[in-house]
Amino acid sequence: MDTRRSAVFFAWLLLAPALLYVLAIVAYPLVDTFILSFTDASLKKTTNWVGWANYDKIFNATFAEVIIRTFIWTFFSVAIKMIIGTFGATMLNAAVPGRTLFRVLTMPPWIVPMAIGIFMWGWMYNGQFGMISGMLQRTGLVDGPVAFLAQGSTAFWATVITDVWIGVPMVTLYLLAAMQAVPQDLYEAAWVDGAGRFYRFRRITLPLLVPSMITMSMLSLISTFNSFDIIWILTRGGPNGETTTMIIDTYKTAIGSYKYGEGAARAVLICIFLSIFCLAYFRIVSKLSAGDKR
Repeated sequence: MDTRRSAVFFAWLLLAPALLYVLAIVAYPLVDTFILSFTDASLKKTTNWVGWANYDKIFNATFAEVIIRTFIWTFFSVAIKMIIGTFGATMLNAAVPGRTLFRVLTMPPWIVPMAIGIFMWGWMYNGQFGMISGMLQRTGLVDGPVAFLAQGSTAFWATVITDVWIGVPMVTLYLLAAMQAVPQDLYEAAWVDGAGRFYRFRRITLPLLVPSMITMSMLSLISTFNSFDIIWILTRGGPNGETTTMIIDTYKTAIGSYKYGEGAARAVLICIFLSIFCLAYFRIVSKLSAGDKR
């Protein structure tokens, strides 16, 4: 019995640093933010308890548009990253011409620091001296300069493209590792039975890749949903709020307008959405695991 108690005590002793880290770095800020969301905290010397007033301000037509825009932005960005990443992983895993070139082209978004990469895209989107506008004018597709970041619809897709460019390498390499983990015996058996390359990919690779794709989709979703740098550097949420997402709106409210209480309420809502995403992910994974055991 004493040996068992010693083992349990030793285990808790090893877990203590991690538990302290979680409590100090994760739990405490979350609890403090939740409490702050019920106050009118700002630059004033006094802070008053306002109850649900900050949450009442959230649920209006303007913020509803921000929520919808955030989900649309996240959906297209994650979907495009998964499609390109899956295609890229397939190219890198297959013995096809151009594999080495594609492998080289995959890495620059990771090698280049994110801020520098975003500034580079901002320069390319510039209407006066940007490369994209210049190419469109030289090919005769447009008559004059195109300021992509000055118009709401083009600015929205410009931020999506930039996020895809940054996120595709991680998706590609993650799925490539998952593909290379598929037992080669399955491919050899299918090849002996006369199965073609596309059939083997559809009936062997994709089914075994589903768990990894779900995991990568969730990681990408959380990262994209919380994405701040790309939109802030390129458009600062403009023009006219057309690229303002929930994280940008939270920053503008809490830091830009010094309304910390209202900003905290928005941050709590973001945490709720992310928690729902994680719960859905764990539920899907548990169902897949239960299916595999059967």
